[in-house]
Amino acid sequence: MRVHSGERPYKCTSCGKSFRRPDNLKTHMRIHSGECPYKCKVCGKAFRAWASLRSHLIIHNGEWAYKCSSCGKSFNQSSTLKTHMAIHNGELPHKCTNCGKSFYRPSTLKQHMMIHNGERPYKCTSCGKSFNLASSHKTHMRIHSGECPYKCTNCGKSFNHSCHLKRHMAVHNGERPYKCTNCGKSFNHSSNLKRHMANHNGERRHKCTSCGKSFNQSSTLKTHMEIHNGDLPHKCTNCGKSFYRPSSLKQHMMIHNGERPYKCANCGKSFNRPSTLKQHMKIHNGERPYKCTSCVKSFNLPCTLKSHMIIHNDERRYKCTSCGKSFNDSSHLKRHMAIHNGERLHKCTNCGKSFNEPSSLKLHMRIHNGECPYECSICRKSFNWPSSLTPHMRIHNGERPFKCTVCVKSFNQSSHLKRHMIIHNGRS
Repeated sequence: MRVHSGERPYKCTSCGKSFRRPDNLKTHMRIHSGECPYKCKVCGKAFRAWASLRSHLIIHNGEWAYKCSSCGKSFNQSSTLKTHMAIHNGELPHKCTNCGKSFYRPSTLKQHMMIHNGERPYKCTSCGKSFNLASSHKTHMRIHSGECPYKCTNCGKSFNHSCHLKRHMAVHNGERPYKCTNCGKSFNHSSNLKRHMANHNGERRHKCTSCGKSFNQSSTLKTHMEIHNGDLPHKCTNCGKSFYRPSSLKQHMMIHNGERPYKCANCGKSFNRPSTLKQHMKIHNGERPYKCTSCVKSFNLPCTLKSHMIIHNDERRYKCTSCGKSFNDSSHLKRHMAIHNGERLHKCTNCGKSFNEPSSLKLHMRIHNGECPYECSICRKSFNWPSSLTPHMRIHNGERPFKCTVCVKSFNQSSHLKRHMIIHNGRS
């Protein structure tokens, strides 16, 4: 009858909270005493109530027995499924008077109200950070204690939150539900897709307050900030260059020792970073996800697209002091300056021809050694330049991006269009 009458005769002497039953008060008192008699035999975690231990055990056995009939989502507790069903049936009787948001339970509304009134009753004793939910405080405390109760059954890796384990499992099962509408690339998490989309739309929200340079990822900005704050404890013993992370120093050391563990299966070229190999592979598979919005040209790297876009907006900030010629990239100006000073340090040992860049010499050497790493996947014809493979592929796919503005004729190479225009120019 106490359910109907609201009578709560059993009161806690520590905080004043009252209960209908003595066993509820007994369980509650364990919050103050710290007693956790129910211990998990798998990970050793202890709980105040048997029901909490029972819910916890589902994490280890992977049991998600309660499935939503509307969307197929699964839960480890019937109460969680019941709460979830409120989304589908629209049953949300408890409404917030501030923002109009509705909730299934009055307790959830009470928790929500803390957002508006700024109440954060759960404070971390280690760092002072406070939270409006006991569950958020509990999860946060794992950072300090190092507790990672959610373990992957495939590789043994542990996590401090169930959602992190769920996201990690996508690595093993190959699930990539988040697909890019621009290039078709798919991801195992929405945040990865969001980060990827910044490459297409050119969004660079994370700006450096020191030099104004902007980035599309907060982590990249954080790494960049190391230049300004000078906090670089990991120093290279060969050249003296310093790094913020030991992993960055390890990668850098590959330059000195010539280590290139990441090898291309198509052409045999090797790299010192997996990201560089990934970028290189786009040459072989023809992947060019970064498309120019002004013309039909596409690129395999976002930085190459960025450099290309300068052609359309005619931005040429880098000017030669000798002849006045201007360039849209500092590296292009540097290369141009070699013409004036006659600097050609990189010499071919076969024919004696010299170049002002090591990359130009490397490309030149393909003439002597007959290296043709760029192969057509259709007819197996090989080329020594990627720029030669691109127009060749248009023969197979029938692509003719270079259109004559006078007549309807189109061509697969710009040189063919240029030659064709002589016909029109000769007639006028």
